[in-house]
Amino acid sequence: MLDQKLQQKLLQKLSPQQIQMIKLLEVPAMQMEERIKKELEENPALEEGPEEEEVQGDEEDEVDDDQAEREQDEFALDDYLNDEDIPDYRLQVNNTSKDDERREDIPYAAGSSFHENLIQQFNLRTDTDREDLLGEYIIGNIDDDGYLRREVENMVDDLAFLQNITTDVNELSAILRIIQDLEPAGVGARDLRECLLLQLERKDQSLPSVALAKMVLTDYFEEFSRRHYEKIMNRIGIGEGEMKSVIDEVLKLNPKPGGTVSDPYARSAQHIIPDFILEQSDSGLELSLNNRNIPELKVSRDYSEMLESYSRDKKSGKQNRDAIMFVKQKIDAARWFIDAMRQRQNTLLLTMNAILEYQKDYFAEGDDTRLKPMILKDVAEMTGLDISTVSRVANSKYIQTHFGIFPLKFFFSEGMQTDAGDEVSTREIKRILQECLSNENKRKPLTDEKLTEILQEKGYQIARRTVAKYREQLNIPVARMRKEIK
Repeated sequence: MLDQKLQQKLLQKLSPQQIQMIKLLEVPAMQMEERIKKELEENPALEEGPEEEEVQGDEEDEVDDDQAEREQDEFALDDYLNDEDIPDYRLQVNNTSKDDERREDIPYAAGSSFHENLIQQFNLRTDTDREDLLGEYIIGNIDDDGYLRREVENMVDDLAFLQNITTDVNELSAILRIIQDLEPAGVGARDLRECLLLQLERKDQSLPSVALAKMVLTDYFEEFSRRHYEKIMNRIGIGEGEMKSVIDEVLKLNPKPGGTVSDPYARSAQHIIPDFILEQSDSGLELSLNNRNIPELKVSRDYSEMLESYSRDKKSGKQNRDAIMFVKQKIDAARWFIDAMRQRQNTLLLTMNAILEYQKDYFAEGDDTRLKPMILKDVAEMTGLDISTVSRVANSKYIQTHFGIFPLKFFFSEGMQTDAGDEVSTREIKRILQECLSNENKRKPLTDEKLTEILQEKGYQIARRTVAKYREQLNIPVARMRKEIK
């Protein structure tokens, strides 16, 4: 027997305009210019340039004669012939920066990538096409850190099945030794120990510290990585001075040799273009959007004239209704995009002004200790926006201040109460941890339990696991790994 039920659901659907606005809201200033260029390429009804003045024509001719037929049309042409209601987001207050007219092209340096550099070096060391082919395959398996993570045996099988090249472990190992002799030193290593040893091989072997470092890494790498220095000294029979020379020698080595030859394309992507500019003036702080690389947009006059000609020539319009509908859709899309740009910038300003108001003590001096605990919900309540909208604004956005450039996420942090009842940001606790660890005795570094006691003495009631979490967020290792020999 079928059981039929009637269920009522409340669904929320977003309009195309809302979806477009949400997508634009997530785009940072660095990518906004490319997004606009893409829209200009896809929509011929959207043009770059200042809005033109209205050209008055004989638009009122035969209006009465056409009125009856216009009312039967699928859309009102008057809505598309009048450009006065097109939102011009460039005319909004504080939506342009002072150097808006100075649009400069950012030069990008051309160069070779890490793997291309290795291939160029390798081709100078070989004589046959077969060696070049095998070498390029091995180099292709080297990661960005400079390590060869795949086993030689597996690459032999891959070459046989994928490239139809028959080889063996000995031949590939010989090719690998050539690669490991390339620059930078340590490239092509299978693990960290091999990477460090390859670099030590390039040093002066007559130096006692180099020879001792090679012996320690070869025979006692596990103990050395765990900083069990006393155990190594007892087994080898050396003193603290010699052990310190070994440590100093190893610290000079590069654990990620691939990082020394960075990808130029990756390097160019690290440039930061602030979305907001905060400047000091006699009247106080002034906030503006960085629209330096964002062009002015308008609806194409040609497309508007197409609809104008349709309004005057009813017969021609009926014969080309498909074309007219295409023009209408493109004009709609252009208007939606311009309106989405306006909404985006208004939302950005609204959110950033709320952050400035909430953190006014911090922005006045730039002192991290004046930074108040703030979450997305706090800004959402001040602006009337949804939490998800505030999150999109804060994501991948930067602000340029008179004391530096900061991501918007920097101003958001959780809080906790002290014994005195004052609410402080977790960033303040991290700062205290940083100070304690900077001033600690490196022979006897502070454990998480000791750090917890210090914070509790200062009035911060915090658990040991929370201290460990904050320490990890600061990229500080445990006490045992911070131990040093003076």
